[in-house]
Amino acid sequence: MTLIRYEPWSLMNRLHRDLDRLMTPSALGEGTPSSVVDWAPTVDIREEEKQFVLHADLPGVDPKNIDVSLEKGDLTIRGRRELTGRDEKDGFRRVERVSGEFYRRFSLPDTADSHAVKARHANGVLEVTIPKQAQVLPRRVTVEAA
Repeated sequence: MTLIRYEPWSLMNRLHRDLDRLMTPSALGEGTPSSVVDWAPTVDIREEEKQFVLHADLPGVDPKNIDVSLEKGDLTIRGRRELTGRDEKDGFRRVERVSGEFYRRFSLPDTADSHAVKARHANGVLEVTIPKQAQVLPRRVTVEAA
């Protein structure tokens, strides 16, 4: 009797990657061609009293390879992560880290001040701060008698 070792993790990883590619902005009709996007970083967005703060996990990405842009109320983060060669002869038995192009796009609310956005990369995390515009308060106009 021959025993065959069954490891479903490679199939699960491939399914996960395929689902991620289906949910990229290009597959949803939001921009870049899907053949260009290899992965999408995880992002947290927090609203504070005076600003919005976005944190994107970009471990191993050189800050020179990150592009943050604003156009028509959309914040776009794109870039590239390069990993060294991973041949079987180098002793790799399992490869889970993804390399290549990434892309994320977010619509900014009307209260965002798109002219004062700042981005900072530290310890593998990109932090983008988007200040809120000063709220225009309603003003009461007094009617004078003639």
